[in-house]
Amino acid sequence: MTTDLNATAPIRSGEELPLESLAAYLREELPVSDETLDVEQFPAGHSNLTYLLRWGEREFVLRRPPFGNQVKTAHDMSREYRILSRLYVVYPPAPRPELYCDDESILGAPFYLMERRRGMILRRSLPPGLDVTPALARRMSCALVDNLAALHALDVDTVGLADFGRPEGYVERQVNGWIQRYEKSQTSDVPSMNRVAVWLQEHRPAESGCSVIHNDYKYDNVLLAAEDPARLVAVLDWEMATIGDPLMDLGTTLAYWVEPSDPGPLQQAAFGPTALPGGLTRREVIARYEERTGRKVANPAFYYCFGLYKLAVIVQQIYARFVRGHTADPRFAQLGQLVMLLSGQADQVVARGW
Repeated sequence: MTTDLNATAPIRSGEELPLESLAAYLREELPVSDETLDVEQFPAGHSNLTYLLRWGEREFVLRRPPFGNQVKTAHDMSREYRILSRLYVVYPPAPRPELYCDDESILGAPFYLMERRRGMILRRSLPPGLDVTPALARRMSCALVDNLAALHALDVDTVGLADFGRPEGYVERQVNGWIQRYEKSQTSDVPSMNRVAVWLQEHRPAESGCSVIHNDYKYDNVLLAAEDPARLVAVLDWEMATIGDPLMDLGTTLAYWVEPSDPGPLQQAAFGPTALPGGLTRREVIARYEERTGRKVANPAFYYCFGLYKLAVIVQQIYARFVRGHTADPRFAQLGQLVMLLSGQADQVVARGW
């Protein structure tokens, strides 16, 4: 159908890995050949850095924190490794982890390896050769919601992750925590961010339950089968996963879910093809989620606005790294405008209601 799979590219300047020390370490830890270690980069991510390692026929994916990282808790490789170690056994979309290393003398930061899975990652623009009909768009969006519901249905005790987070008081900590992260990463005054922060604090709902949550679930964090894009091959980027309120997780997904009625600038900034004809709207996403989980989403405006605010803060943290000279990645230069766009959308939802 298409040749645009989860493609790699040459490593960006400033994000190279020390191949000699990495190869020496991995030869001690893994049954690999004496062939040359080849490394390329998965170029599209904005947070943790992801590389493809090749020894002959063997392939691994390496994940490490970004260079210049100032937010240690947001880039904890041991958390990603631990949750994948538990999940891949019971949740098929979770890739199998292979190795964790906390010896910073190897790469300058902790890192882990996991299996490579192949498939398509759909972003704002569809890859050449992929024809998404309205019927396929609906199947794809339903599959995305269904897999999130399946994750939330896992029993945290059975999975072995009951002590992975602190579910009590999760909503309050999340609201206050993201406000504090914004204050620490702020580079200019954005009035809409301030207004939404106050509204979130004043309209915080009660806890809705406890489950394993991904916290960044969207189209470009999943792999879809090339032969059938409505079949999910893997869920990626577990760096913010924890145990907490599943409706907060849904809110993050809603924030990524741009639909045809949204303002043009928001559609242009979409992280995936959610606005294709036939795809679910945000209201339909909520209805399908309620049907699959049996949970009632009683306050959708709060969860959607929280997701938008949280996403704006994540973007601001990345933008702050660029402004403060911790990265020269040119993709980050315009992210300040995206912060205003996302918070502006939340501000409008607050003003008009859901």
